[in-house]
Amino acid sequence: MSVDGWNTVLVLGGIRSGKSEFAESLVTDAPVVRYVATAPEGDPEDTEWATRLAAHRARRPGSWTTEETTEDPRRLADMLESAEPNEMLLVDDLGGWVTVLLDPDHQPADDVATIAELAEAIRGCAARVVLVSPEVGLSLVPTTPLGRAFTDALGAANRAVADACDAVVLVVAGQPVWLKPAATIEQAAPATTSTATVTAAATAPVVASLADAEPTPEVQLPDVLTHTPPASPPQEAGNPWAAPTMALPMVATGLVIQPGMELPMPNEYEGPQAVDRLATLDVPGAGLGVLDRVVGFAAATQGTSVPAAWDSVRVLLLHGDHAGGASAGTVAGESARRAAQARAGQGALARLAAESGASLQVVDTPASAPIEDQPALTPDQVESALRYGWRLAEQAADAGVQLLVLGACGAGTEAAAAAVLAATAGAEPPAVLGRVITDSGEIDDAAWMIRCAAVRDALHRTRRSSRGAKDILAELGGGDVAVATGVLLGATARRVPVLLDGPVGVAAGMVSRDLAGQARHWCLLADHGGHPAVRLAADVLGLTPLLDLRLDLGEGANALVALPLLRSVLALSAGLPAHPSLDGGDDTDPGADEPESTDPSYADPDLTEPDFAEPDSTEPDFAEPEPAGPGPASTGADEQPASGWRAG
Repeated sequence: MSVDGWNTVLVLGGIRSGKSEFAESLVTDAPVVRYVATAPEGDPEDTEWATRLAAHRARRPGSWTTEETTEDPRRLADMLESAEPNEMLLVDDLGGWVTVLLDPDHQPADDVATIAELAEAIRGCAARVVLVSPEVGLSLVPTTPLGRAFTDALGAANRAVADACDAVVLVVAGQPVWLKPAATIEQAAPATTSTATVTAAATAPVVASLADAEPTPEVQLPDVLTHTPPASPPQEAGNPWAAPTMALPMVATGLVIQPGMELPMPNEYEGPQAVDRLATLDVPGAGLGVLDRVVGFAAATQGTSVPAAWDSVRVLLLHGDHAGGASAGTVAGESARRAAQARAGQGALARLAAESGASLQVVDTPASAPIEDQPALTPDQVESALRYGWRLAEQAADAGVQLLVLGACGAGTEAAAAAVLAATAGAEPPAVLGRVITDSGEIDDAAWMIRCAAVRDALHRTRRSSRGAKDILAELGGGDVAVATGVLLGATARRVPVLLDGPVGVAAGMVSRDLAGQARHWCLLADHGGHPAVRLAADVLGLTPLLDLRLDLGEGANALVALPLLRSVLALSAGLPAHPSLDGGDDTDPGADEPESTDPSYADPDLTEPDFAEPDSTEPDFAEPEPAGPGPASTGADEQPASGWRAG
């Protein structure tokens, strides 16, 4: 099933909107489908109508059975009431059903009662049902009594059936927009369907909040804050951070995350314009070098040619261990100690977060089984992990976070990421597995070989398995990669950029390509950290590392080292004026240093100011900046955040 979690769904759409094709896509995975045809055969001389019917028949697989209700409209309700729980019914469409209902041969008849019977049969149907119906309420009012009777009856039928169905989707120009279940709760999660396009209006109805889903950990800011983050320039009007962008289908089981999701892309115009603008700034040298990519990335993700420095930053540290050979060479309990250290505001990651004024959120992910022997997660765990990660990103966007830093700490994460890369990019495990370094700084080649063997055996075990995104997460990726994938997707939906750091983040980026190819365009890689897996994944994803510091402080910490530099670049690009030669003059009063003269004809050419005048020593171009005001108060870390995990 392409969309899971519903029992009955109504697919609405106009003429040639693609509603029938979309409805058929919902049942493609069902082993047995009963296709219920409602349209009458029509006039034998009407070749165009016959061609339409033939096209519908040609699309149906041979395994489907076809039944008709053209003789008696009430038969449709009887079929729904008698359907078995293991059956799948596709009714196409209610427009034909209403046509037969209004046929003079069936009159006099109580049309209202028949429609009510149909709605009641849908509510009590034990089978799964997809109903297709034309949406004619947006067209002009027909000029004939028969036309008005048809539109009125079809509108009443659509309303009754929509109320009875679990889900309703409107297909417009081939793009489905889910209408139900939904709620108009302000600041709810934005999302999309498998093939839905983005609805740009930030005020559009959005999906229900995931407040009843898996609990998310609390966010803390370590109490060692010693640095006030730079102030950002004022936000442009009409360009709010993390504005809602779209609506995803919400079902009884929660958020639907599936392959082919159509999420928003960064602004393709503002990025190049921001980079071109750098050439006009008043800088004495050649500019920002390769760091102009930071400006272009920030401009595209913020939707403005003058991007602001990221003020509100949140670090997500995913903690989850992998059992078996993947964790060879690690000390038992070491990852838990690192996670507890981060929660207490201690260690490299917490102190760097405090220095950067970034909040820190430690997230416990489900433990992963040994991949050489069995799948790392069950399918239900994968679904829960994806939704959990999405909600983490959603929670950050609702809190006004402008940049997410994604890191991980856990035994076996490098081997799991290597397995994902081998499955998605065809890499050889030895080529993407970094050397194993012990706590004493020694290289453990024996542990490295055990990890390679574990990844090799896992790939051999899954050689005939599907290579779909969720299958890879279940078989090889494990809990941390699955949650990280959900974070990337949720951040993309909310237009929040993500700073990747380490193998887990890039492995999630590889998996997310099949779920939503737009996710990689919202990712930035500060440094490869010397990891061969990061190098390969970055090349496949088109992410060029900005730096080559080869830091190995742990996932997340390497990115935080680079964060002040990236912020400085953005602040500089936003604050510097244009060069005087391009701006029409200098910032100072052009007549301030000229001698006074009572002769209006005075104009000594030797005293004429050249295009690039030497600044007066008493008044430099760049005045001493005033001291910054007090920054935001740091939040204490006296209480431990609740960082629990609930799967399924």
